[in-house]
Amino acid sequence: MEYTEVTFTIAPYSSESAEILVAQLAEIGFDSFTDTPNGVNAFIPTKQLNEAAIPSATEVLSIMNATTQWTITKHEDQNWNKVWESNFDPIVVDSKCLVRAPFHKDMPAYPFEIVIEPKMAFGTGHHQTTSLILSELLTFDVAGKTVLDMGCGTGVLAILAEMRGAVELIAIDNDEWAYRNTIENVENNGCKRIMSLLGDASLLKHDTFDVILANINLNILLADMQQYKMAMHCSADLFCSGILVEDIPTLTAHAQSLGLTFVKSRTKDNWAMVHFKK
Repeated sequence: MEYTEVTFTIAPYSSESAEILVAQLAEIGFDSFTDTPNGVNAFIPTKQLNEAAIPSATEVLSIMNATTQWTITKHEDQNWNKVWESNFDPIVVDSKCLVRAPFHKDMPAYPFEIVIEPKMAFGTGHHQTTSLILSELLTFDVAGKTVLDMGCGTGVLAILAEMRGAVELIAIDNDEWAYRNTIENVENNGCKRIMSLLGDASLLKHDTFDVILANINLNILLADMQQYKMAMHCSADLFCSGILVEDIPTLTAHAQSLGLTFVKSRTKDNWAMVHFKK
């Protein structure tokens, strides 16, 4: 798959402005991001790129008296290993879970170690939304439960859930690159109970789950939450992320209108995760 990289420069730069820009870009199809000293590099499948939508995605920064410039570069598939190896540092979540790439050697030992091949898929653990759910999975009891990972990216959330004792897991992503990357990462981590599927929430026909993890974006969460609810066992748990702190009321109101109960929210920087229960 051919990907396009758009390099955004923000002036004056702040981490908050970068986070807001990432959220806006995710709404128009960008699915992976790396931070730079003065902005963000954003990636999108070339066939999904709508250059005309970029200016409107950057307009929100004007309220922060910031301006944005960007340049567009198209890449072929074979470039991605090199691109991601240069940007992917190991991370540690709550002093319990190490997420690293195969080329990171001689790392300290932690209770959970996940090896992610850093290809073009969102979910290496670096983004706040991914680390929020990873952190939650380190304390939430999934032992003996069935788990759905929607918008799985690299499969990192499903992998940790299996390591924590989940007995049957399905990981779904509508991006073929992410789908293939999840299969690879599942195998590399010795996981045996994760099934990876290519598609979206329309695949949720008759299966039901004890836990659903949905780290996507606000629009998709709102559009698909009814299908999530139908795929939840009685008393099942839904963890949603990929949203900004300011989006919590909107997401919560929609979930409650469907009969789901708000349990709690967690935040990191300007990003949020919300836990609902059926």
